[in-house]
Amino acid sequence: MTQGKGIEPLEVRVTELEMTAPPKQSLPVPVNIQTAIMRVPEIPLPFYRFLYLQVGRRWNWVDRLRMSDEELTATLHDKRNSVSVIYVNGAPAGFFELLQVDEDNVELSHFGMFEHALGLGLGKWFLLQTLYAAWNSNPKVVRVATNTLDHPRALQLYQRFGFSPVSTHDATVLPLSDEEFLALARGF
Repeated sequence: MTQGKGIEPLEVRVTELEMTAPPKQSLPVPVNIQTAIMRVPEIPLPFYRFLYLQVGRRWNWVDRLRMSDEELTATLHDKRNSVSVIYVNGAPAGFFELLQVDEDNVELSHFGMFEHALGLGLGKWFLLQTLYAAWNSNPKVVRVATNTLDHPRALQLYQRFGFSPVSTHDATVLPLSDEEFLALARGF
């Protein structure tokens, strides 16, 4: 996919965080909402791109959308990678992606919810379920990165659940162009 002309890069501050012990808190399942979290082995690329775009469009997630089919397949179907989707009242409502870097390290590479699922009281519960999944293989460390384009409370929420910042750095993100959005839409 070609990147659009005339799009200005966005300056971001990236914070890398790590967690060295499983979460101790528990949260009740939200009431009056049917939820299911399902792992999707061998996730189809159009479904993944749909999830990624629905969650990440407002936060300028672009990296996976610019990958070729071959690159994305290699990344997603790597046996160390897993994608799990949350369904709310029968419809997809978000996802998380974990990478088992090695025996001691798990990376929470993506986490987020669709706009229609925000404000239902699910975010903290879903993050906790995500962390339980991340700690399932008994790593020594779970890592995540967030940046200033993510949800304004993302950093605070990660810290509330036991992550500690370990480094920060500056980066740039080139938002998707209209042409790139149209090309993606044709792929669905």
